[in-house]
Formats: sequence, structure tokens, C-alpha cells
Amino acid sequence: MKSWFHTRATHVTDHPTLQAAKLLHPKHAHTLETRTLILPLVLSSTASFSATDTARCCRDHRAFGSESPPAVERPSETPVFSSVHAHATKAETRDPLSGTYGNNASVCNSDEENGGSSANSTASAAGAFGAAPPAVEDISRQAQILQELSRKVINMGELRRLASQGIPDGAGIRATVWKLLLGYLPADRSLWPSELAKKRSQYKSFKEELLMNPWFDKTPLRGFLSRSEISHGEHPLSLGKSSIWNQFFQETEIMEQIDRDVMRTHPDIHFFSGDSTFAKSNQEALRNILIVFAKLNPGIRYVQGMNEILAPLFYIFKNDPNEENAAFAEADTFFCFVELLSGFRDNFVQQLDNSVVGIRATITRLSMLLKEHDEELWRHLEMTTKVNPQFYAFRWITLLLTQEFNFADSLIIWDTLMSDPDGPQETLLRVCCAMLVIVRKRLLAGDFTSNLKLLQNYPPTNISHLLYVANKMRLR
Repeated sequence: MKSWFHTRATHVTDHPTLQAAKLLHPKHAHTLETRTLILPLVLSSTASFSATDTARCCRDHRAFGSESPPAVERPSETPVFSSVHAHATKAETRDPLSGTYGNNASVCNSDEENGGSSANSTASAAGAFGAAPPAVEDISRQAQILQELSRKVINMGELRRLASQGIPDGAGIRATVWKLLLGYLPADRSLWPSELAKKRSQYKSFKEELLMNPWFDKTPLRGFLSRSEISHGEHPLSLGKSSIWNQFFQETEIMEQIDRDVMRTHPDIHFFSGDSTFAKSNQEALRNILIVFAKLNPGIRYVQGMNEILAPLFYIFKNDPNEENAAFAEADTFFCFVELLSGFRDNFVQQLDNSVVGIRATITRLSMLLKEHDEELWRHLEMTTKVNPQFYAFRWITLLLTQEFNFADSLIIWDTLMSDPDGPQETLLRVCCAMLVIVRKRLLAGDFTSNLKLLQNYPPTNISHLLYVANKMRLR
């Protein structure tokens, strides 16, 4: 599998729907390149961290110099899943919020036990599972959020404050709050019907126009190139940027990558995986969204791993108890996906890797944040044991921690990311820094191999405590 697409987009701004979709950063639109993020999705519990897996975590030597982490064997006693921790057994394929897991409260395996510090933190992971009885504070917060949502004009500051503590799962609250926090719904409730109708109609138009390959004369995607569209002398092996053949093969490769990634999205969750009609329809929705996004963003296109960011949004919106909202979950998810990714888009652009806004700069900011809050730990990791933050933080940042925590816990983390007035990028860096601080004793006692293994397979952690520590960093 190729790790990169090397073709520069030459027609980034010429599509009539680009501006309407608000997808591209204006100052970068003319220089963007496509890229692919390779990530380890499902690995055997006994598999070694091979050179291929190294490339998956760090993409390419050109992205981060010639450094790459040496082979590190994964612990054989800990099965590794796409995004579910070991406390869900390997044989189970249950939906994370359905209540079929039972009481799955995260066990704090960190150095800093909860103590009294979590009293002001977010709801525990158990609160996200239907089987666990909701805590009194969750019920109170749910009532407060519902009261805020019932206002004619919602106070977004107050809603952000309430959501930052964790959104209780139930009554479709998270679906509505996420749409508000991402700016998909306006604060004025009277505008919701017209805004939803407009956006849903717009997405329908996107699908009608873009899910049919423009080079196929409106035939299905897997059709043939029209001879009338191929100029005389055009060679199928031409690598020219304007070559119709070159563009065709690039697009075909992207479509195939999307298909593969959608098929392996959360294989442990029935909602996304299996032979049921429901699962297949959900896979088709994910595929549609990613293809439309790629076509509207020729400078970024599709980056492998975007499916993992898309999945939580679609899951929440599709499970909205409001039947009309659930029916239009695909359209709503598309626009919210665009809004969420807009805060992180520079991390996906290869052309910007070495710029002040690219992924390398973002990882450097995480390193400096750790140095500010725990210089001893920073020095031990980066100076003594030589654990380059690029070896573990790249996946943390680009996939918004969806691969480091179980599905329910990642939703709680996302509540905080979306609600923080500082923006999701800054909040994400604080959470990543808190992840390091929480396991500091194990890291300080470890060498290169053990520390890399720990950070690439982050242990189950009390999410309430994690977010509490991250919030303390913001207040400092």
C-alpha cells in the first residue's frame, strides 16, 4: 500500500460547491497536497512492532526526518483492538452504549489515583453505559442541559460550561449539543428548521453531483472513461498533473482506500460491522460522506484514519431518538465532520508539515507544554530515554484520541474538546499532556522500550481524572 499520494491539486478552488461547504483554508488552498495517514487498526496481541507498523505510526521518514522507533513487541497478555480496551473481551462484539457491557467503569491504573481531585471532574466512563445507573450529578446536569436547550435563544457559554463536564448519555442530548457546539445549529432555536432543511438539501445535491464520477459521463463510479473526455495522444501511463488518466487512477485509489477503511471501522461494534442490513447501510453512509468530502477537498482529499474521526459523529447522530434527525444523520454528520476537521485541517496537509501550523509544530507544542508542567518528565522522555514524541503523539493528535480509549470514553473526551472556548486543538494538547503526567511514575522508571510500549498502548484510565488534570493545566 502506498503511504502517500504525490499529486498536487491544481483545481482546488474551481468547484462551485467548495465555498458553500466552507472546507478549505483560503491561505492554503493553492498549495495543498494530498496525503495518507497509515495507522495500525487491528494487530495481533503477539505481533511485534515491525517496520511496517513503524511506518503506520510515523507515516514516512520524509515527514519526520530519518528517525523511526525500533521494533517493540506488544505485550502478549493484552489484546489490541481498533478502539476498545481489553476490558471488553475479544469475543464480544457489542455496541458500546447499548448497555450490554454491564458496569464498565474505567479502572484508574495511573500513578495519581483519583483521590479527591476528581470531585470536580467530568462524569465517569460508567455513566456513558446504559447498564450503569446514572449518578445524581449526571441527572442534575442532564436537567440543566435540557433546560438550557429549551430556551428560545441558547446561552452558548453556559452550554459549553455544562458540556465540558461531560454530557449524560440519554434523550439524544449529546447529538443536539454537539451540533450546537460545532456551529451546525444556531443558538436561536427558531432558525433550526430552516437551517436543517437548507443543509440537508445541500448535502443531497452534493451526493447527486459528486457521487457520480464526472469522467464517467454520469455512469456509476465503477464505469469506464468516456473516449470523448480523453484528448488525442493522451497516454494511460502519463504522470502529468493535467492527465485525465492520472487523475482517474488517483481517484480510483482513494475510493478503494475509503472502501477498505470503512469496512474495518470498529469491527467490534455491530453498528459499524457485520452482515446485517443496518450495519451495511451505516457503512454506506460513512463511505458517502468520505467520498463527498474528498471530492470537495481536492487539496486534502481522503487521509487514511478520517473514518475513525467520522465514526463517533455518525454513531451519535444516527442514534438520536428523534426519528427525523436519525433519518438525516448522514447529512448532519457530513457538515459536523467538516466543522470538526476544520480545527485540525493543517495537521493533514503534507505541504504544511514543516510550517508553523503543521503537524510537526503541533507535536512540538505538546512537547513544550509537557516541559512547562513537568520538566523532569520531559527531560527523562526526550533527553534520557530518547522517546521522540512523534513516535506516539502523531496518532494521538491526528485521530483525536479515538484509538487510545474505548468508544464510550472517547465520547466523553470529545465533549470536552468541542465545548472548550479555547478551541479543540488547544484542549487536545492539554489532554495529551495530562496522559503523560498521569503515568509519570511508570515513565520515569522506564527505559526507551518500556516507555514506547506504554505510550503506544495507553492503559485504561479514569477519564474523569484525566480531564481534571488537563483542566488544571488550563487554569495554571
